[in-house]
Amino acid sequence: MSDGYVNVGRVADFPEGTMKKVVLGGEDVLVTYLGGKFYAISNSCTHRGGPLNEGELEDGKVVCPWHGGEFDVMTGKVVTPPPMKDAASFDVRVDGTNVLLKRK
Repeated sequence: MSDGYVNVGRVADFPEGTMKKVVLGGEDVLVTYLGGKFYAISNSCTHRGGPLNEGELEDGKVVCPWHGGEFDVMTGKVVTPPPMKDAASFDVRVDGTNVLLKRK
């Protein structure tokens, strides 16, 4: 697409309250569907690279499965150490039944 957005799946692929790993330009991205809205952050924990999609989703936060660090899935901001650096966040847009992502 000319505006930089890339299709990463259909709305039906992302049930409410779940997280799913997708690939955008070779980078793993965590897509979450909460409260009727889509959010996307880097899938790699900024502490030691843990796969966030294998963690738990609790109250809008993803808990890294390796060391328990927490990130806000809406913004990528660190909520609980050990990570000190926020996860990258992505713009998300829905076009019909398609979920589109673009790096901010």
